[in-house]
Amino acid sequence: MNYVLVHTTLPDEDTARALARALVGSRLAACVTIGTPVESLYHWQGAIENAREVPLTAKTRADRFADVAAAIAAQHPYELPEILAVPIVDGSADYLAWIDAAVGPR
Repeated sequence: MNYVLVHTTLPDEDTARALARALVGSRLAACVTIGTPVESLYHWQGAIENAREVPLTAKTRADRFADVAAAIAAQHPYELPEILAVPIVDGSADYLAWIDAAVGPR
């Protein structure tokens, strides 16, 4: 079985908590880590923007990425949310088994 970390950023802690709860509550992710606020600089609509954002990382199976991405897009307040899957190349067998047990079937 393949696993991924799904990364996104949100505009504030409350929005991040709500999305994290939705992903775990619907069994799309075994765990969601909400990071501390970061400063992001990025190109947007012809200008360089600067924003305070809250990073969020969901641990899930690769076969659930499309569902996780759809759930993030549906609830995300940004016009173009960052939704990236980073493959987990290896990990503790017990932890990966826990992800399998916690994430619902496709």
